Amino acid sequence: MPNSALWAVDLFGKVHTLSTAGQYWEPCKDSQLEFKRVSAATQCCWGIACDNQVYVYVCASDVPIRRREEAYENQRWNPVGGFCEKLLPSDRWQWSDVSGLQHRPLDGVALPSPHWVWESDWYVDENFGGEPTEKGGWTYAIDFPATYTRDKKWNSCVRRRRWIRYRRYESRDAWAKIPSKDDPEQLPDPFNDLSVGGWEITDEPVGRLSVWAVSLQGKVWYREDVSHPNPEGSSWSLMDTPGEAVQISCGPHDLLWVTLWEGQALVREGINRNNPKGSSWSIVEPPTSENGIMHVSVGVSVVWAITKDRKVWFRRGINSHNPCGTSWIEMVGEMTMVNVGLNDQVWGIGCEDRAIYFRQGVTQSELSGKTWKAIVASRECDRSHSGSSSSLLSAGCFFGDEVRGSGESCAPSDTDASSEAERPGPDRPGPAESGDSPGKPRDSLAPGSGTGRATEPGEEEAAGPAIQTPGLEPCPGPASTLAELPWTNIDLKEPRRAPGRSAAGFPETTGLSSLGLLPLGLEEPYGADDHPLWAWVSGGDCAVEAHTVLKWFTVQSGLSPSMQTLSLSITPAQTAAWRKQIFQQLTERTKRELENFRHYEQAVEQSVWVKTGALQWWCDWKPHKWVDVRVALEQFTGLDGARDSILFIYYVVHEEKKYIHVFLNEVTVLVPVLNETKHSFALYTPERTRQRWPVRLAAATEQDMNDWLALLNLSCCESRRVHGRPSPQAIWSITCKGDIFVSEPSPNLEAPEHVLPCDQMFWRQMGGHLRVVEANGQGVVWGIGYDHTAWVYTGGGSCFQGLASSTSNIYTQSDVKCVYIYENQRWNPVTGYSSRGLPTDRYMWSDASGLQERTKASTKPPSLQWSWVSDWAVDFSVPGGTDQEGWQYASDFPASYHGYKTMKDFVRRRCWARKCKLVTSGPWLEVGPLALADVSIIPESPGANRSGHSIALWAISDKGDVLCRLGVSELNPAGSSWLHVGTDQPFTSVSIGACHQVWAVARDGSAFYRGSVSPAQPAGDCWYHIPSPPKQRLKQVSVGQTSVYALDENGNLWYRQGVTPSYPQGSSWEHVSNNVRQVSVGPLDQVWVIANKVQGSHSLSRGTVCHRTGVQPREPKGQGWDYGIGGGWDHISVRANATRALRGRSQERAAECSGERGLPGAPSGVAGVPQEAPSLVRC
Repeated sequence: MPNSALWAVDLFGKVHTLSTAGQYWEPCKDSQLEFKRVSAATQCCWGIACDNQVYVYVCASDVPIRRREEAYENQRWNPVGGFCEKLLPSDRWQWSDVSGLQHRPLDGVALPSPHWVWESDWYVDENFGGEPTEKGGWTYAIDFPATYTRDKKWNSCVRRRRWIRYRRYESRDAWAKIPSKDDPEQLPDPFNDLSVGGWEITDEPVGRLSVWAVSLQGKVWYREDVSHPNPEGSSWSLMDTPGEAVQISCGPHDLLWVTLWEGQALVREGINRNNPKGSSWSIVEPPTSENGIMHVSVGVSVVWAITKDRKVWFRRGINSHNPCGTSWIEMVGEMTMVNVGLNDQVWGIGCEDRAIYFRQGVTQSELSGKTWKAIVASRECDRSHSGSSSSLLSAGCFFGDEVRGSGESCAPSDTDASSEAERPGPDRPGPAESGDSPGKPRDSLAPGSGTGRATEPGEEEAAGPAIQTPGLEPCPGPASTLAELPWTNIDLKEPRRAPGRSAAGFPETTGLSSLGLLPLGLEEPYGADDHPLWAWVSGGDCAVEAHTVLKWFTVQSGLSPSMQTLSLSITPAQTAAWRKQIFQQLTERTKRELENFRHYEQAVEQSVWVKTGALQWWCDWKPHKWVDVRVALEQFTGLDGARDSILFIYYVVHEEKKYIHVFLNEVTVLVPVLNETKHSFALYTPERTRQRWPVRLAAATEQDMNDWLALLNLSCCESRRVHGRPSPQAIWSITCKGDIFVSEPSPNLEAPEHVLPCDQMFWRQMGGHLRVVEANGQGVVWGIGYDHTAWVYTGGGSCFQGLASSTSNIYTQSDVKCVYIYENQRWNPVTGYSSRGLPTDRYMWSDASGLQERTKASTKPPSLQWSWVSDWAVDFSVPGGTDQEGWQYASDFPASYHGYKTMKDFVRRRCWARKCKLVTSGPWLEVGPLALADVSIIPESPGANRSGHSIALWAISDKGDVLCRLGVSELNPAGSSWLHVGTDQPFTSVSIGACHQVWAVARDGSAFYRGSVSPAQPAGDCWYHIPSPPKQRLKQVSVGQTSVYALDENGNLWYRQGVTPSYPQGSSWEHVSNNVRQVSVGPLDQVWVIANKVQGSHSLSRGTVCHRTGVQPREPKGQGWDYGIGGGWDHISVRANATRALRGRSQERAAECSGERGLPGAPSGVAGVPQEAPSLVRC
């Protein structure tokens, strides 16, 4: 996940943020305003300032916020003057919106607020449905309204054209005041509280938000049309409530709770995608009748509340079907407010010390968490003050003006305070809790308060000294250090109806009031003047997961005195020199000792190492089924040190013991298999690749499978002498499971003669999980996950969870994907649409094809490594559109589906989606914060000189924005920043060739060429529209040295003819083959694809790596296909392979005599017929 931030407001109204990767509070850039409340969401934060005005803070990003304004110019034909501006009285406006109902002149379209600026003037859109229109951009129809076409016909009586103008949001990294155009009589009082949420109501990329507010008069307001393209929204809408509201909280999904003045809570019901404002209110009573609810905060499936006696409560039974929950649970602690952030993590502010606490142990299985832990991060401005107080300690002086407590030890200790702070509290004895009174964070009392807490016998000895001299670093005691932050016990309590004892009931502790006693047994890490006091906290933009390492809980102000004294005597440079000297001495001694034994013969000529185990094997004969087998891996080590291995599989058939064996030096790939019930993997050899029938094995547990995979991969790499990180020219590929594989290319792979068959390529697995990977010849490798997160390769080698061959540069990686099932219904005259279909119909709950039954209860994650992270929800973003309930209609199964019902539609379907998550590790680092859909890196031209320019990298965001990455190099593969490239519509694919020729595919299926791209002008100047092939919509493009290939939605592969240096857009598209899923063109203009279906001698495989053979300058389209590894492959990238073999004399003759091997289903006479090639493009 990208670095996110926790937002907070101190008692002086200043807003600060604390990054999940940082350890200091940073103030907001706009320091002139003072705020009372803030509510954060992803990339933005809303707040109420002390002037009672609402402001929004939009975080800066490399992708600008652009909004397109449209206006249509309408004209009608008359016999006298032809098409003119004179319309009939019943016609629409001359200048209107797309519906023609609203008047929209160009000079009447104004900016909504001062925070927007115009990017350019109005211009005519000459693109219509992916095809260029005639000059002027006019589209024609018979009448208003009707179906418009770009061709003028004899009966075209009306025409219209679209005018476009973009506006850009400028107020980034600054508080922007929300304009109010509403009636002042409806907004007489200022706002008192607000909350932002609702970004998970729908999974659309527009980023819609729900902003709710409460006024001082107790009214609830909703901000309309707030989304990522429109961060300010449009207007406020008043919501009716049964009582006067005082505070409000909105969750990321459909939870909305409101606190009333009477102490009750209101719950909004009926919130969904089509009605984000909900439909009705329900009342929830407070936990106790004596103390009503004062504050409430909601998440995805949790509700936390604060009552008027400052007690903290947790609501049980919260879910989307029951937003009111079932009962209250009291939690130990007293807080002024709590806030639920991302992943249902909880923060709170102590009622006495005003410190921010984080709820430890909150997981999906334990939403209430375990304990409160104080955040001890200091503010950025406090670092200068803390430096002066710690300067005495750093100089070895331990004197001060303050009086120490008698329980403190003044002698320096050898214990490191920083390491002690990380030690968990449950490992140490802590103070006992009384069961009669509710526990609370024993908050620090203000100096001079004169109150404290009673101490149990022996409690001081167990908890350590609790006295700290303000402004001076404490010395560690015998049982604990003053820098230690112990955890409290799990604090779940049932609600009590009897009032609890007040804090005043505790006996007064004398002699300690001036020094201050801390809550939760925490020692104060700040001085009395340095301790930040907080008024509000918001975690809506703070993503904390189980594997997230936070630096918030470790005291950073200074080390223990003993460690500081030690740092003065030994410097890092001295330590490094000492270690280097010891290492040199040991190396020389080893050489001397080995030299004495060189004349001896080797005692053992070869060694045999065997590993056995029990697995399951998918038998080769019918009926195919899993059978229990014994496997043995025998590894031999010869005189030369070379290792070779044989895998034996022992099975029993008809009570007869048999076995098969596989030489691991013949194995081409070991790949995990996508299986919902078994931990299985497949083993390929060249022969079994041609058969499309690998050796499939399954282990009993995931750990066993990882151990065997790691061991077999290590043995295969040792047999082939392949170790370490891949070479810069490596070929990368990804399976449908998301596993990453890499192959070292042979010089004969792209040779004009004696070509190495690609079924003999050896693939080894890399750690991580991706959907797309892209590489270039300088070692820069980028990847994109299923959740559109961008990753960059760190240089690590293969890694497995069972046995790692290289653990350097390995990091934690996570990925999220959706599993889809379809609900199918058929119409009948009696009941209408129902789940009772015809006997020949598909399953009423099925997959997308309808051939496999998939119900909500039986559908599992893709494999056992995945886990569910959400419930089933209707997917409204399916192609073709849906109605308000998510249904798509068609005449029959299967057919073309649309989002509206007609008289001829007798069947309908609805797509359901559920998210699952995978956590793994690999040599990848996240590149945030933008989510990407496609990426392309410039391939290295053979023999090109590296002139020191940065490596060109282009990408498409998940919203369709075109981006250019700056600062990418071999030393900095992640780059520095994004440069946005403006477009008129969203794009889906991009590719940059070796000569900086950039091609892209828009969402409407048309192609575009970017002009004037060069190292000096990395973003180019303008787009040139390229029509798509007739009646086809393109979805991907790949550019090599001179060749341009494109792939349409029907699996057809197209080659762009006529590309020359003077006319780089080319002239026409020429069909090459069908049955293609993905294409990659390399720097040698080599063409590799993922074929959809390939028939082998034993089975049919889907998703097979194929290599285009016979590609030459005179034959750029090639002549045939060579089949490689498969099936189950989804992506391949050969754009890093510039390894060229030496040319032979018989190259031309071999090219002419090479045979034709077409893909299954390819039309005869298309893929292999030689064509006249364009002239070579030279860089």
